[in-house]
Amino acid sequence: MKVTYGKAITAALQEEMRRDDKVMIWGEDVAQFGNIFGLTRGLLEEFGPKRVRNTPIVETAIIGSAIGAAETGLRPVVELMYSDFTMPAFTEIFHCVSKWRYMHGPEYKLPLVIRNASGSSNGAGAEHSNTVEALFMHAPGLTIITPSTAYDAKGLLKSAIRSDNPVLFCEPKLLYQSKQEVDEDTFNSDYTIPIGLADVKREGTDVTLIAVGLMVPRALEAAERLAQEGISVEVIDPRTLAPLDTETICNSIKKTHLLAIVEESNKTNGIGAEFAARFQKEMYDELDGPIERIAAIDVPMPYNMAMEKYVIPDVDNICETIRGMI
Repeated sequence: MKVTYGKAITAALQEEMRRDDKVMIWGEDVAQFGNIFGLTRGLLEEFGPKRVRNTPIVETAIIGSAIGAAETGLRPVVELMYSDFTMPAFTEIFHCVSKWRYMHGPEYKLPLVIRNASGSSNGAGAEHSNTVEALFMHAPGLTIITPSTAYDAKGLLKSAIRSDNPVLFCEPKLLYQSKQEVDEDTFNSDYTIPIGLADVKREGTDVTLIAVGLMVPRALEAAERLAQEGISVEVIDPRTLAPLDTETICNSIKKTHLLAIVEESNKTNGIGAEFAARFQKEMYDELDGPIERIAAIDVPMPYNMAMEKYVIPDVDNICETIRGMI
């Protein structure tokens, strides 16, 4: 069967709400309207207004109320609509959500999931097209997940909801309608994917390419194109950025001896910058050349769709960089 990324998110929410009556959803337009992308459509009718609630457009209140609910034993899954809207609630997320479990001891739990639609979205402009993972990777205590496929999105969201640690769950907007062929029995089962486990999406021998979120399908397309030129690219999807599965990545570098990172977010101080610094030190003796970073140009995202596509890495950018490394 084929399933879209967006439907996988909906399925995960439905299954967890049916499994555990402590799971609750609230956020901007998630109830009657069913979320701006339709991902929570039908949940209000099935679970009622006590468990599926609209909120005012006040992100600080959404996160603050979710913290309080999690502290009392509920498992809130709150939505900030766009990832950009984490900024009005930055203090709550950075100081309270990420730090309080560490600050208050081992018996304190904070089972909270913050969902957000991340990245570019065909002309949404500079204030509705950001990826924020790199910003929040600077907040110890916060789990950060960015799935790239429908199968991963469902399994990881279910794991996030069951976790006693707070999770920032970033969903690339341009992947919502992407379809994936999955085994129907497996997909409809109560499966989960462990947090902190990377996935080798394609094996290769010449270059290790870490791809994040929206860049995973583009990396796979680039790898297919480069294979026709005799260049073998191993594509790794970290899936969880914090904590990071360094073992899988290091094992790949030992095989290929070259590393590149591709991300949708800006190049300066981005995900790739952190990964490059980490693996340049840890794998210094294994690397045969400098680590390459492929990322968005350091400009506010244009409204113009042609310019938006120019700013974000595409298959050609990835192929050109890999050829240069070889």
